[in-house]
Amino acid sequence: MQTSIDIEALNQQIYANSAFVDTIKESTSQVIVGQEYMIERLLLGLLAKGHVLLEGLPGLAKTLSIKTLASSVNAKFSRIQFTPDLLPADIVGTMIYNPSKNEFSIKKGPIFANFILADEINRAPAKVQSALLEAMQERQVTIGKESFKLEEPFLVLATQNPIEQEGTYPLPEAQVDRFMLKVKIDYPNKDDERQIIRKTLLGETMQKIDAVVDPKTIIKARELVRSIYMDEKIESYILDIVFATRDPKGNGLSSLAPLITYGGSPRASINLALASKAYAFLNRRGYVIPEDVRSVCMDVMRHRIGISYEAEAENITQEDIVTQVLNTVVVP
Repeated sequence: MQTSIDIEALNQQIYANSAFVDTIKESTSQVIVGQEYMIERLLLGLLAKGHVLLEGLPGLAKTLSIKTLASSVNAKFSRIQFTPDLLPADIVGTMIYNPSKNEFSIKKGPIFANFILADEINRAPAKVQSALLEAMQERQVTIGKESFKLEEPFLVLATQNPIEQEGTYPLPEAQVDRFMLKVKIDYPNKDDERQIIRKTLLGETMQKIDAVVDPKTIIKARELVRSIYMDEKIESYILDIVFATRDPKGNGLSSLAPLITYGGSPRASINLALASKAYAFLNRRGYVIPEDVRSVCMDVMRHRIGISYEAEAENITQEDIVTQVLNTVVVP
């Protein structure tokens, strides 16, 4: 067990090494207006070594936000525009025959970068989307008989239009579960949109953002995030939340039983713990409090709960279920 002295020392260490977060936020705010929540969630994924799925209608600065964040970190950035005719080899790379040398050589695809922007990921069929699975989970890519490790930090930031739009393909469940966070983006308010108009007319949204952090700082911060103290009561709170989605009846939520087809996987528990630690880091704390868990729970859990036809008929969403779970499970 960590003593109070250890926690206090850790708290000071986290506070001293998390100042760059404010620098990144200040840098991105030069271009992005009114999307502080989205930027914060992108930072959560970056610090917790988790991939992020952004969902929202076109024109809400999803692509611009990701590109701006990548510019703030001095790392290699690659954008992949997903289309119905995209092939897996267009993402990971392929073997090319060289007639002069009578041999095959490997041509690496755009996946070999630190920041991968998978733009409108649900525009491509499942075969293409699944090409990302090995890279997202194992952080390596196999081309032919060779496997190549991807450089750290490696982060997939995917955008998608709402599933109900025409011409889109639902993501495979195995791939969705590999995203640490699914963040839903809404319209900006009137004042923010006024600023967006002004910045656009002045050309300020096109300005280049200078790198304010290097990859080594991010890798070091990730190690610090994992060292943040989490009490056993917080661990139990996380498990109670996840198990409530798997067995609603056994956790005092009988009304949810017919609405849920499956609950959060073990990845939900792991990612909820990691995201809570990253949220504590963003708030420059060396320990996790219940509010950290509650703050990130919706984005960690919403894509890991299957809803039944009955729930769909009653217009009950994953967000409604997560909200009811949070309102029922006892906070330590």
